[in-house]
Amino acid sequence: MSNRREGRELALQALYSKDLVQDANFALKRIIESFAEGEEPTLEVNSKAYAFASELVNGVIAHLSEIDARISEKSKHWSMSRMARVDLNILRLAVFELLFRTDIPKNVTMNEAIEVAKKFGSEDSASFVNGILDEIASSVTDKE
Repeated sequence: MSNRREGRELALQALYSKDLVQDANFALKRIIESFAEGEEPTLEVNSKAYAFASELVNGVIAHLSEIDARISEKSKHWSMSRMARVDLNILRLAVFELLFRTDIPKNVTMNEAIEVAKKFGSEDSASFVNGILDEIASSVTDKE
């Protein structure tokens, strides 16, 4: 598994956990570390995956209102409160990448989000995530 895929998965798990706990003082760094340690407790945490996960989590939190507004605007017939938390957080991560990470091509962001949705979401998660991301990606200018 690539460092970035591992980082995305760690970031998803951290954001999902934060949604469940709803504690403003909750340490996201500790969440990421605990998930990383839980995968292979005998190995060191992959520092590149951890660093990427931290960038994603911090970026999503810093831009959450803008990210959620984009998701809400493009999710026809779905209020955000009705979305599965896993799907919503996959969307948040992908929208953050689409809007604020010029180093990641749109098609890579889309493909990665769909793969993570297949792994962590329900049977319908990948198509749900793909549909909303298609709408959002079409309104984002191409990255250089």
